[in-house]
Amino acid sequence: MPKTGLEALLRPQDSILVLIDHQPYQFTNLNSHDPTMIVNNVIGLAKTAKVFDVPTILTTVIEERGGYIIKGLQDVFPEQKPIDRTFINTWEDPKVTDIVKKSGRKQLVLAALYTEICLAMPAIQALAEGYDVFIVTDASGGVSLEAHDMAVRRMVAAGAVPITWMAVLGEWQRDWAREETAAGVAGVVLEHGGASGVAFAWEMQLLAARAKAGG
Repeated sequence: MPKTGLEALLRPQDSILVLIDHQPYQFTNLNSHDPTMIVNNVIGLAKTAKVFDVPTILTTVIEERGGYIIKGLQDVFPEQKPIDRTFINTWEDPKVTDIVKKSGRKQLVLAALYTEICLAMPAIQALAEGYDVFIVTDASGGVSLEAHDMAVRRMVAAGAVPITWMAVLGEWQRDWAREETAAGVAGVVLEHGGASGVAFAWEMQLLAARAKAGG
């Protein structure tokens, strides 16, 4: 995987997103981040993938005990039944990997709970199989800040690329002249972009006021 140049950036036509185990049981011991932030970010990431028609796989582990995937995430893809696993390592479950392989896409974007287990395992295995692995660190979390940090360091040492969800959005969009996705991207930023969304709404207010004054 190139580390520099345009080829090192994400492209929607080459990307596939796998969201792993954003379930109630996992959130109960999430201590590396504010759970509210992870909920916001993973839903924003999922909505971004939908804007760009990036195939997205939802997967859970032992759903009957760990709970359904969070509602906000399921609502982005209401027609999709998450793939339920017994494998802790998603990449050992052919129900998931067969979909990824059939897509032919090599930029694998991952987010999971927990970082040190359910993100690290598939990331490290997929790297050995030739995938360009991008780990969305602010849509993932661990049982402690140290656990999250050490897992990210381990994955980076193995060749994974750490990235945040809004950086994924920016790389997929790349050019505001791509009007077919620009409006959708703006909507996601307004809903989930935090201060960026507030600033964007303010900018839209000022532009509207200027247009009104000019009219």
